[in-house]
Amino acid sequence: MTHVEHELTSQPECWIRAAEQATAHGAALPAAGERVAIVGCGTSFFMAQAVAALREQSGQGETDAFAASEFPGSRAYDRVVALTRSGTTTEVLELLGRLRGSTRTTAITADPRTPVMESADDVVVLDFADERSVVQTRFATTALTLLRAHLGLHSDAVVADARTALRTPLPAGLVDCTQFTFLGRGWTVGLANEAALKMREASLAWTEAYPAMEYRHGPISVTTRGTATWMLGDAPEGLAGQVRETGGQWVDGGLDPLAELVRAQRLAVAVASARGLDPDRPRHLTRSVILSPASH
Repeated sequence: MTHVEHELTSQPECWIRAAEQATAHGAALPAAGERVAIVGCGTSFFMAQAVAALREQSGQGETDAFAASEFPGSRAYDRVVALTRSGTTTEVLELLGRLRGSTRTTAITADPRTPVMESADDVVVLDFADERSVVQTRFATTALTLLRAHLGLHSDAVVADARTALRTPLPAGLVDCTQFTFLGRGWTVGLANEAALKMREASLAWTEAYPAMEYRHGPISVTTRGTATWMLGDAPEGLAGQVRETGGQWVDGGLDPLAELVRAQRLAVAVASARGLDPDRPRHLTRSVILSPASH
């Protein structure tokens, strides 16, 4: 079993622990009514997108998501939350440094021995969800679960769906597809982006992601026999039928969307295996992006 396989199968237990700790970390997490920005890089940016949409949908306050390198310095926030598994990502650390003394910051990380511990005003450590793999799975979903529980949106049903996602076979023929598109709505757009990233990282697959209602506005043109379109959450009316009419395979996300992301992680590993790739050693990637001054 690869590191990434071991880590993705441990997610239900990690989610339980994160949900149990949400109250204890409450003071470090955004309070209702605060104007908040959530930042990250790569996978963490896509988790930020999901959390931002969830927080706004739940009426907790205006919430934006940014790649750490694209944070708009002209905007004022009550709190900035940085998601960083390694605690060493250059763009995140530089942003936290610029915000020190002017904006309250919180970092959610997996490693308490890294520079982020001194860079943020508040730190939440989820060390039980740390990973050996380059490709993120359980830390990202555990951080999202912590914030989801903080918003009162986590339940035991989410964990049950994750266990179902781990034990249920993937749809027949899916591994053999040549192109994959993931779709989301609201908070699941971030999850769709992350599912596509997992496929690209682990299996070098041709993969795209879109808000579901945007799929008809061009992307459906690549859909045909041998492609797959996977919906995370509730699909727009009629879209499944339109995809099937093209000859493409439609995957209906019937589980909680976060559990559907677990299924997509499994697909990434399965496609990597079918193509003779090692998902623990993705091409051109490292566990953390640490830039030298000349690289900026």
